[in-house]
Amino acid sequence: MKTVVVLPTYNEAENLPLMVEQLRALPVVDLHVLVVDDNSPDGTGQLADELRQRYPDFVLAVLHRPGKLGLGTAYIQGFRRALELGADYVIQMDTDFSHPVEAIPRMLEAIASVDVVVGSRYTQGGQLDPSWGWRRRLLSWGANSFVRWRTGLKLQDTTGGFRCYRRRVLEALDFSRVRSDGFAFQFETAYAIQRKGFRFVEVPILFRDRTKGASKMSLRIILEAFWRAWEMKGRY
Repeated sequence: MKTVVVLPTYNEAENLPLMVEQLRALPVVDLHVLVVDDNSPDGTGQLADELRQRYPDFVLAVLHRPGKLGLGTAYIQGFRRALELGADYVIQMDTDFSHPVEAIPRMLEAIASVDVVVGSRYTQGGQLDPSWGWRRRLLSWGANSFVRWRTGLKLQDTTGGFRCYRRRVLEALDFSRVRSDGFAFQFETAYAIQRKGFRFVEVPILFRDRTKGASKMSLRIILEAFWRAWEMKGRY
C-alpha cells in the first residue's frame, strides 16, 4: 500500500533536509514524500530538488508553485497530485517538526479500521509543548471549543493539521467548495468529511514548538478561522 506524505513548504530550508532524513528512516513500506513549495525565497524548492537527486533510493517528488498562494490551496494541489501518484493513504503534516514523525506508523496502524486518523493534541494522552504559556493554551483551547460548538464536529482537535486519509476520502471531497486558507482549512475539510459519513479516530501526539524557521501564524489567519467557523455551516 502506497503512502504519500504531503509537506507544504514556505521558507523551510532549515527543516526540510532533517525532515526528509527522518521520513526515510521510518519503518514504513512504500513511503513517498511530496513537497509542495510556494516559491520560497530561502530556496526551499531548489533544496527539495537537490534532495530528490541526493536520495535516488527514496521517492521524493516536488510540486513548485509560482508564489505564496496559501496553505489551503497547497494541500488541495498536494492531495490531487498524491492521488495521481497512486496513493492509497495520504498524510498531511507540517515541515517544522511540530508534528512528530515517529507517530506516522501508529497512524497507519489506526487507519486499518477507520477512514481518517488525526494526530491529536486534545484527545486523552495528547500534549502541548511545555513551553506554551497560558495565553497561547487558552487561545488554542478556545478556538477548538468554538469550532466544535459552532460546527458540531466530533473531533477534540478540530484545527490540528496532522492527518492520515484513505484515498476514498479525498476522492469523495469537492474541494471547489473549500474556501479556507489558513488553519481554518483543517476544520472545514473535517466538517465536509464528517458530513460524508466517514469515520475518524484521534491518536494522541505531543505537539512541539518549532525550533527553526519562522511561524506563519498571523492575526489575519486567526480572524479568518473564526469567520469560517461561523459562516461555513450555513454554506454547506
